Amino acid sequence: MSILISALVTVLVVILILYLINMLPIDGRAKQICRIIVIILGVLSLLRLIVPF
Repeated sequence: MSILISALVTVLVVILILYLINMLPIDGRAKQICRIIVIILGVLSLLRLIVPF
């Protein structure tokens, strides 16, 4: 059950960060790079929860 809660919190944090990146007054290309980095980090975090090393 704690894994499910951790995964949910991770997804919510990623969504919040993506929203905040959207609000930044920066170039479109820089926003896209930031979004990709956040999504990759979020997926890696979820994988670490699912498949413990």
